[in-house]
Amino acid sequence: MMSVGANVTGPGGRVDPATRPGAAPAVQELPAGDVFTALDTSPRGLSAAEARTRLDRYGANELPRSRRASVWRQLGAQFTDLFAMVLIVASGITFVAYELEQPRDLGTLQLAFAILGVVVLNAVIGFAQEYSAERTAESLQAMVPHTCRALRDGERLELPVRELVPGDVVAVEAGDAVSADCRAVEAHELSVNNAPLTGESNAVGRTAEPVAAGPPLEARNCLFMGTDVVAGSGRAVVFATGAGTEFGKIYRLAAAAPRQKTPLQRQVASMARRVAGAALAIGALLFAVRLPTGEPLVSLFVFALGVMVALVPEGLPATLSVSLAIGVRRMARRHALIKRLLAVEALGSTTVICTDKTGTLTQAEMTVARVWADGLLHPVSGVGYAPVGEVDDPAAVREPLRVAGLCCNARLVPPTDLKHWRVLGDTTEGALLVVAAKAGVDLEAAEAATPRVTEFPFDSDRKLMTTVHRSGAGHHAYAKGAPSELLARCTAIEWQGERRPLTEETRAAVAAASDNLASQGLRVLAAAWREVSGPRPAQEEAESGLTLLGLVGMLDPPRPEVTDAVGACRRAGIRIVMVTGDHPLTAEAVARRVGIVLGPTPLVVTGARLDTLDEDALDARLAEPSELLLCRVSPEHKMRVVTAFQRRGEVVAVTGDGANDAPALKHADIGVAMGASGTDVAREAASMVLLDDSFASIATAVRLGRSVYQNIRKFLVYVFSSNIGELGPILAATFAGFPLVPISAVQILAIDLGSDVLPALALGAEPPESDVMDRPPRSRREPLFSAAVVGRILFLGGIQALGVSAMFFWHIHSSGIPFGDFTEDDPVYREAVTMVQAGIVLSQFFVSLAVRTDRQSVLKAGLLSNPMLLAAGFLGIAFMVAISYLPLLQAVFNTAPLAAGDWALLAGLGVLPLLADEARKGWLRHHRADARKGVNR
Repeated sequence: MMSVGANVTGPGGRVDPATRPGAAPAVQELPAGDVFTALDTSPRGLSAAEARTRLDRYGANELPRSRRASVWRQLGAQFTDLFAMVLIVASGITFVAYELEQPRDLGTLQLAFAILGVVVLNAVIGFAQEYSAERTAESLQAMVPHTCRALRDGERLELPVRELVPGDVVAVEAGDAVSADCRAVEAHELSVNNAPLTGESNAVGRTAEPVAAGPPLEARNCLFMGTDVVAGSGRAVVFATGAGTEFGKIYRLAAAAPRQKTPLQRQVASMARRVAGAALAIGALLFAVRLPTGEPLVSLFVFALGVMVALVPEGLPATLSVSLAIGVRRMARRHALIKRLLAVEALGSTTVICTDKTGTLTQAEMTVARVWADGLLHPVSGVGYAPVGEVDDPAAVREPLRVAGLCCNARLVPPTDLKHWRVLGDTTEGALLVVAAKAGVDLEAAEAATPRVTEFPFDSDRKLMTTVHRSGAGHHAYAKGAPSELLARCTAIEWQGERRPLTEETRAAVAAASDNLASQGLRVLAAAWREVSGPRPAQEEAESGLTLLGLVGMLDPPRPEVTDAVGACRRAGIRIVMVTGDHPLTAEAVARRVGIVLGPTPLVVTGARLDTLDEDALDARLAEPSELLLCRVSPEHKMRVVTAFQRRGEVVAVTGDGANDAPALKHADIGVAMGASGTDVAREAASMVLLDDSFASIATAVRLGRSVYQNIRKFLVYVFSSNIGELGPILAATFAGFPLVPISAVQILAIDLGSDVLPALALGAEPPESDVMDRPPRSRREPLFSAAVVGRILFLGGIQALGVSAMFFWHIHSSGIPFGDFTEDDPVYREAVTMVQAGIVLSQFFVSLAVRTDRQSVLKAGLLSNPMLLAAGFLGIAFMVAISYLPLLQAVFNTAPLAAGDWALLAGLGVLPLLADEARKGWLRHHRADARKGVNR
């Protein structure tokens, strides 16, 4: 790529942006006015027709997609899974065993092909799920808006980032992600974070003045794609897009980096190694135990192989990926876009949620309800952003509303296809524009009469914003911000058309009026002005010696669904902490409305108070059980509080929408960004994006996150209990001295894939249990295979193994034939092995019902509430019936038809695991009830 200082000129010395896509012309050395000429554009931006032409010429402003592995490579990767590799080796050895057998046993060849078929089928299922998950992730990412503000034909529009072209004039302000490489032509206290390109996280100031030629990233008048604006505002002209940007070069290198495994994936891999090791060890042990019996070595090997296959859960990788994919899709339907699998894991163990107020707990539709001026309150009618309504005594409030309206960067957008008015920019500023219109203030005419020349943007430390305007021969500074901050900078007050000194008595009256508005749940802003010495005064001059004009109280009504969501989080043992920059009285009023504060005296900690607390004092504050509100805090304060909670061992979810929230979002266990109102920087830093900005979506995501983890454990219990049931009769026959296996490896594979996989997949789609939000969060240190999970596997699998083993030996013994006289073709033996296989299939059907809940009775959960599970179970039973009665399948599996009485007996034994587990759940519920009574006493 060419440097910013390269001379790429066209006819007449003009820089030709068409020289090559993404070429960076010599714009850093030019004065701001000449940049427009150099890039063949104007301060009004490009025309719509020219923008379309350039889009066709340069292509979309997007980075090339990372090269995805070919379909064949993705499919081939499925065969490198540990379970798959174990089975491939087993299949290969079985083929060799078949060749060495004398005479050759067709059953050995069938086993070899069956094992290989398992590997192929599992690979196809896993590939299909991963391919589908990738496509789902791409479609979900497309739901997150990525837009920028650009001038087209002189009109300020919100455009998709991909439609930017060289020559576009873009507006940037704090919180924006820079969408292309640009040359600044206006800069008002503008600074950016170039960390994605340079690794330096400190904010770097930007200027609109020309600079000397040099390396592109050192040009202080250029902004680069992938960086973010941390302060100020300005305008810039695009000179490079897409792959032609500086970020595009780095992106191409980073796109090939391997993806790191998440903790859950590492747990599953560790489990796979242990299971494979255990399977090989037990198979080798039984081979050694039976070696002295004198059986042929090949037969012993096939026997040991059957044991190994019995212990390997062949369908586990597929069921795991299906369960996670279902969870992510369910969350997306509830407006929660999960960007990282780690978020799904951590959601189930969240203990603290630090939430914003505006837009998350409230509707983010600020409406001015009161204006205070001349010592009087003036009610305002009308709601929302439509400038429809009235202000009581509009003449008395026009001046404070004119000043507040001119000190805004937002813009009202009239209804189009959306059928309602909306705000382009900050919603608080939108409310000021609306109330100014209601009072009859013509802001367009006011802007023309007093054009803005300088701006001191809002920041979280000053809590105010100031603009400087040319007014006749002089210049005026207009300021708006938090009443406490602005009042401290005022020396006079406008009272009934006169400028009066601001006495202590008057200050107290203003403060009382502000507190009165805040106690009603209103967000309060103050407006003030002063004359300044010139168009570019020092910030200290512009923001001191001000004259107070009035106060504006605006209401952002709580979202109706938030109260129930807050109650659900409380029941789930999750602490909710409101973190806001608003007045404590406003914060407490909203917190009470939504249920975050229920007691009489919540603990309110302001940012100023936080600054006085050391780590120990802060930890002591957070350890207090009282309800906590953090008010008048900055993003730095939020970051400190998140760190303090984590230091105490809490799992913290944090919401944020601004660029300055990015450190807290990244540092939190769950960073939650706002999809509708949040900045690109915040969305990029977060692990979850709320597409509707509602706190209720966080509560829903926590519920679904807990459900996903529970469902993974459910099908682990289901699959491994089946393995215990298959291993039990083999071990019993070995130690009883029976010469033949009660169940062959081919039959085991038929159970694992023909009867177990579909119910396991259906368990991955199990809806959340009704009491999932009535339980405390799980510990992050709790392993996937916890003691409770292993105990339940042994409990259910042990009952199943005892039942089918007893059935096998009862059938063998009742025939009166000695053990040594049985052959594989003996009808009694074939009936016995058929009963073992059928017994496992039937008992697994009832086990699938049992594992649907951990404590709740399956009858209360509803037998029909997961119809996919019932359908999958009945299909497995139907397959078993076919194996028993169809001659072709009888020949493959060495089975025999069973009598109706046999099926009835097997069904009776099969239901035992369900009945036993219902008794266990009843005991747990009774024990918990007694424990609660003891606590109450």
